[in-house]
Amino acid sequence: MIPFFPPDLFDDDRETLLELLYELGTDEEQKFILGRRTAAFEELLRESTGAAHAVACSSGTGGLNLAVQALDIGPGDEVIVPAFCCQPVASSVVNRGATPVFADVDPHTMVLDPATWEELITDRTKAVMPAHIFSVMADMPSINKIARDHDLKVIEDAAVAQGAVLDGVPAGRWGDLGIFSFFQVKSFGTVGEGGVVLTDDEETARTLRMLRNHGQDGVHRFVHHRIGQNNRFDEIIAAFQLARHGGFADRLERRARIADYYSQRFEPLTGRGVLAPPAGRNGRCYYVYSLLVQRREELRSWLLEKNVGSHIYYPRPLPAQPAFSAFAPAGRGLPGAQYASDHNLAIPIWPHLTDAQVEYVADAVCDFFA
Repeated sequence: MIPFFPPDLFDDDRETLLELLYELGTDEEQKFILGRRTAAFEELLRESTGAAHAVACSSGTGGLNLAVQALDIGPGDEVIVPAFCCQPVASSVVNRGATPVFADVDPHTMVLDPATWEELITDRTKAVMPAHIFSVMADMPSINKIARDHDLKVIEDAAVAQGAVLDGVPAGRWGDLGIFSFFQVKSFGTVGEGGVVLTDDEETARTLRMLRNHGQDGVHRFVHHRIGQNNRFDEIIAAFQLARHGGFADRLERRARIADYYSQRFEPLTGRGVLAPPAGRNGRCYYVYSLLVQRREELRSWLLEKNVGSHIYYPRPLPAQPAFSAFAPAGRGLPGAQYASDHNLAIPIWPHLTDAQVEYVADAVCDFFA
């Protein structure tokens, strides 16, 4: 079986994790959150991305929550978000009492379509939250231009795209704030949860640091300057990510090589009910390799018979989810988001797939359409 979610992502790191856990547990400092390891990890992220500030937090979702609150977005405000995405782009807005305004996505790339969202801007709009999806970064140059023209903040959901680069600019560095996630299956995933918020603004970074720790300033304990959150970063996760960062570039390159091979194999299927992600390296992240398939359930059953795992992401657009039905746009369709929900099917692309396994997966997809 070639599973979609591999159970052995961290097998090679088992001894490292045990050593780090012992080191942390026997450290005289006995500090398990927001300690010197977190500070070192933040500095590594700051240096590797070019951001002025990196603020580690409990998850990618937590990063979005912090970003929305740091911008003082609240009741009466609107944030434009993609209608096809993971739910935190909307819940982070709703949890602050603001309104998510759902914009359509491009039916091929599945990311926010710049042609559809400018018309949604009102005098209540405070920010736009583009999200990079699966293999493709959002069109950040176009999004940023529109945002600047309307004096909007850009919260860049780069949860799946750490290490990706668009036109020479790393993912997470296009927005006023950029968010990464370290959830286990992400490109730089870890053994638990974690995230980070990147920003170049010093005051915003200071606010983020207070908000993640119950509104405290890190100097005076139990003095709360803001209504904050428990959104702190674990020292063991920081230590583990520091230890694994050296191999991150190689893991990214392996994902990209697998994607290159898949795209080459699937290009002849374009007219036969299969559309592969746009090929290339610029603005590509290859966290997930998701096809758009006309006969999705049939292909998925075929792959299962061939012992190849697959996965459907976001089977409903966000406005069609019960949690966000109150924010569904009245009288406005979202055909791109609906198409993506109805047709996306992701196949394995984890970096320790062997060449033989990659070829087997591609053969299985091609044989179905033969």
